[in-house]
Amino acid sequence: MSSQKASGAAEPADAALFRRVCSRFATGVTVVTTRSADGNPHGLTVNSFTSVSLDPPLVLVSIDARNQVLERFAEGASLAINVLAEDQQEISTRFAATVDDRFGGVRWAPGLLGEPVLDGCIACFECLVDKAVEAGDHIIVIAVVKNMRLADGEPLVFFDSAYRRLRSPD
Repeated sequence: MSSQKASGAAEPADAALFRRVCSRFATGVTVVTTRSADGNPHGLTVNSFTSVSLDPPLVLVSIDARNQVLERFAEGASLAINVLAEDQQEISTRFAATVDDRFGGVRWAPGLLGEPVLDGCIACFECLVDKAVEAGDHIIVIAVVKNMRLADGEPLVFFDSAYRRLRSPD
């Protein structure tokens, strides 16, 4: 890895280049879901997800501050982080789009805390929101894991601005 010594104040990063460089980091794809007080399900596609701590078990997701679903993730709210399987690209695309009913035709069941757990996912974290932190144009939502689910299958992967599949070694 190369580094350059900075001289003086740092110049702002070129936004297009920053986005392109970030795209070279392969990520899994999740759909983060919750329910409003009236019971309606809400969700969005998120690939900025990571574990934070083992004790207590904490995870985080980063959500665009302009996303309308964000207000559903208030402190204490329950949410599910559904890790998508390689055959769930259509679900990822649906939850990333601006559509009225993202859950139309998507099979799910309420999780332990009542949040939507999507059928066919390879893993799911059921959580309570601990805190939200402003960071640039995103909000980092940190959540305490209360329940987990695991299933067989391969992950849906996003790399270089496209969906990918893992390849088995030959």
